Amino acid sequence: MFLTITTTGTPESPATDLGFLLHKHPDNAQRFSTSHGTAHVFYPEATAERCTAALLLEVDPVALVRRGQGKGRGGAPDAALAQYVNDRPYAASSLMSVALSSVFKSALRGVCAALPERAAAPLPLRVEVPALPARGGAELVHKLFGPLGWGSVSAEPIVLDERFPEWGDSRYVRLVLEGELRLADALRQLYVLLPVLDDAKHYWVAPDEVDKLLRAGDGWLAEHPEQKLITSRYLSRRWGLAREAMERLELVRLAEADGLDVEEVDNAVDESSDTAEKPVPLALQRRAAIVAALGAAGASRVLDLGCGQGQLVQELLKDARFTEVVGVDVSMRALAVAARRLRIERMTERQSKRVTLFQGSLAYTDKRLRGYDAAVLSEVIEHLDLPRLPALEYAVFGSARPRTVVVTTPNVEYNVRWESLPAGHVRHGDHRFEWSRAEFAAWARGVAERHDYAVEFGPVGPDDPEVGPPTQMAVFTLIGEGRQEAGTARAATRTSATPPARSTSSTPPTSSTLSTSSAPSTSPAASAPTNPISTTVTTTPTEPKEATAA
Repeated sequence: MFLTITTTGTPESPATDLGFLLHKHPDNAQRFSTSHGTAHVFYPEATAERCTAALLLEVDPVALVRRGQGKGRGGAPDAALAQYVNDRPYAASSLMSVALSSVFKSALRGVCAALPERAAAPLPLRVEVPALPARGGAELVHKLFGPLGWGSVSAEPIVLDERFPEWGDSRYVRLVLEGELRLADALRQLYVLLPVLDDAKHYWVAPDEVDKLLRAGDGWLAEHPEQKLITSRYLSRRWGLAREAMERLELVRLAEADGLDVEEVDNAVDESSDTAEKPVPLALQRRAAIVAALGAAGASRVLDLGCGQGQLVQELLKDARFTEVVGVDVSMRALAVAARRLRIERMTERQSKRVTLFQGSLAYTDKRLRGYDAAVLSEVIEHLDLPRLPALEYAVFGSARPRTVVVTTPNVEYNVRWESLPAGHVRHGDHRFEWSRAEFAAWARGVAERHDYAVEFGPVGPDDPEVGPPTQMAVFTLIGEGRQEAGTARAATRTSATPPARSTSSTPPTSSTLSTSSAPSTSPAASAPTNPISTTVTTTPTEPKEATAA
């Protein structure tokens, strides 16, 4: 994937000033890592009379497939092999737009401390893109770039195969733009119009894309005759976002016509009294879902296993339905932070009786965990190595055996929706694994079967129709009150079963709605060793562990 920007100059204003404007020295070949490959910047020619900067983007097709599941050409292929055999490493698209915004960030903003007057003035520019997908052909290329001040717009169709001219032209063109424009304006136009011509994006279009479009379109998009098409395609035909963008562009147009600021035109709402809802952080949604599940189960005495810094404990104490809340963590420093967060030393005697914090490891059985209505493992299991999961399983489900167990963990399928998360990376540096919905369901159903629990699954956060929710939750319910003691005795003699291994690809469940699984216990499960840690909370500083997700 290749793009060049060329300018000409004089001895007084040398063309090599392009290096200052792009913040890339002409004598150096530079490389930059992106989430989908490597971008290279170099100068094929650099003289006072003529200077050319080239951006070469090497795309990692495997990383693109992993990050693009369920979206764009990679996620919704026209044929079975389209996600592996395609044009993305070669034809300019939204991948090139992202590289432009990353590599030439300052140039896009028109910032150049060394030569501010050159950054603010038009330059003689020539932009070449050897292979540009144009859904709409050369005619659409002229409609999009023609009104933007370019003196010459050339979109030469590329034939499918020169040996077979009867096959006709491909949907690709060789784009050449020539004219005098500010470098920042040229880069912003390319940033928006490359994916518009391709009519596809390699990443999920979130609401913040509206802001990106308006920033890059500042000064030209509000008056563009193809504004509706540009907005629709750039936002991947998400009509709600496109409508919002069009409304805001209309405000810009009206403000410019009247010589006013947008804020002066859009003054019908007093910002100080604006009550519009803001997005709820995922951590808050997760805690709300856990509290709702515990309330539905009728729990009053609750264990927060792996409580970290006490955020969930604090939330549970706000609800009078929970008469006793116990936070357990292996980190003494985390427990000390939790104690400060809860202000235990300032609680009344009655309040302090509702909460207990103590140190303990979930790799061992612990008699102190028995007899509670419910236990919560919120973003905990992914912090353990897979071989240690059977020990946690027995300590919680085989030994403690609360009536209800709530488990949440990240859904690895949803990671592709975060453009800033590099391919193959987990959301938190301490995560040992992250499971797909199918993998989590397989593990949870195995646990339920081995320990006489029923299990239901539910989403936490926005339930994406293609990749599911960002967090997945399982609610385990002990089958029959009278079977608890017998189940504990049976479980104590069982041997461990290995949890499902992490795979790079798995088929998600056929439904994202709540599903239930239960079966009599037939598989063996090993008893975990007795917990050697039995320490009440202190303020001794050691390393904290906060089980969190992005």
